[in-house]
Amino acid sequence: MKKIILFFIVVNITIVVSGQIEEQQLDSIGETLIKVEGDSVFQSSIALHEAYVFGKLKFDNYDAKLKYYILRRKTLKVYPYAKLAAERLVELNDTLATIKRKGKRKKYTKKVQKYIEEEFSEKLKKLTRTEGQILVKLVHRQTGNTSFDLVKELRSGWRAFWYNTTAGFFNISIKAEYDPKNVHEDYLIEDILQRAFASGKLDRQESVLDYEYGALINKWKPSSKKK
Repeated sequence: MKKIILFFIVVNITIVVSGQIEEQQLDSIGETLIKVEGDSVFQSSIALHEAYVFGKLKFDNYDAKLKYYILRRKTLKVYPYAKLAAERLVELNDTLATIKRKGKRKKYTKKVQKYIEEEFSEKLKKLTRTEGQILVKLVHRQTGNTSFDLVKELRSGWRAFWYNTTAGFFNISIKAEYDPKNVHEDYLIEDILQRAFASGKLDRQESVLDYEYGALINKWKPSSKKK
């Protein structure tokens, strides 16, 4: 039952500058505008991601170090599924916005669900309880919606209630939110993600939630971390 829950969570749920850059000189003001391949509009600059200089990891004791690296392994494992969920949700919503007939909208939704099932169901079935809970939180990080709300929106309130109640038997809440501002473990997950993005271990996908990683570092540094 736990595996079925995790499957439904994902089923229902950087910009990288590449190629050549075209330049255009404005004679009247002497300003050079650029256009990235794939864009249709010239711009005066290219927006880049903030760059962080990561310090060496420090831990209060061996147990804290072990906990971090276990969390790191699990986070790196499930992040791609959360990223996929966000991408599929955007694609689904964009396409549904162009489909007016209810029957066709329902048919397309089922088609997307079947595609994800065939491609990822076997991998999702192998997730552990803690990996499943991390996945639920990362889905919220990537979409701004809890897995409960996504299931409720795409299926029905009763199904969402049932999935959440059943998940409770395994200490998994699909209502769980990602809150690195107030939950230390969520901050550790964010730290793991940012380091993995910077090193190229994970493909970057920005969170839709309202927080700033630099501010989190200052809040959760050892001298100010709440006991």
